[in-house]
Amino acid sequence: MLSKIRKPFTYTFRNVTLFIILINVAVFLLEGIYPPLKYYFSLNIINCLGKRMFWQPFTYMFIHGNFQHLLFNMLGLFFFGTSVEKAIGSKEYLLMYLVTGTLCGCFSLLTYYFTGSYMIFLMGASGAIYGMLLAYAVIFPRSKIWIWGLIPVSSPILVIAYAVIEFASQIFGSKDGVAHSVHLAGFFFSWLYFLVRMGINPIKVWKNYR
Repeated sequence: MLSKIRKPFTYTFRNVTLFIILINVAVFLLEGIYPPLKYYFSLNIINCLGKRMFWQPFTYMFIHGNFQHLLFNMLGLFFFGTSVEKAIGSKEYLLMYLVTGTLCGCFSLLTYYFTGSYMIFLMGASGAIYGMLLAYAVIFPRSKIWIWGLIPVSSPILVIAYAVIEFASQIFGSKDGVAHSVHLAGFFFSWLYFLVRMGINPIKVWKNYR
């Protein structure tokens, strides 16, 4: 069973990251032309389950609330996603991105259902992008990321710091409108992808590069 799950793709590089960015930009422009698109594509319990819009755990990651939301997500995807794609190939990268993002959507659907959060409309690619951030830290554990262009931080430390911040924000009830649980889910499902699909334990990788 595992041998089938872990069967590798033939390596190709097709710059899928750029295509994902272009799709997100195109959908954002379509939102301006046809505003109800946000209603149909973002993830909402009533729409998804009550009105049978079962595509929403997938499509929510291509919808953004405003230009700033889109810009920061796409910048993160460009900087981290491109390197990950070059390292593992476009097919593996696309599968990881879509699986991580969709599982984040399914996780959110269950969370909102059991907590009675029926009025939330989840949108944005940040769950999948946080998954790519973790992937970057696993593939490039010695990489240094410069915070504000001044402070060098190793990629695993950055992931841990983000995870702590997101967890604290979720626990203490941050009211900033950011779906912190989705970000944490992005880390978790990317982690799970490495374990199940690639047979790689991120903790062991980081221990070897301390």
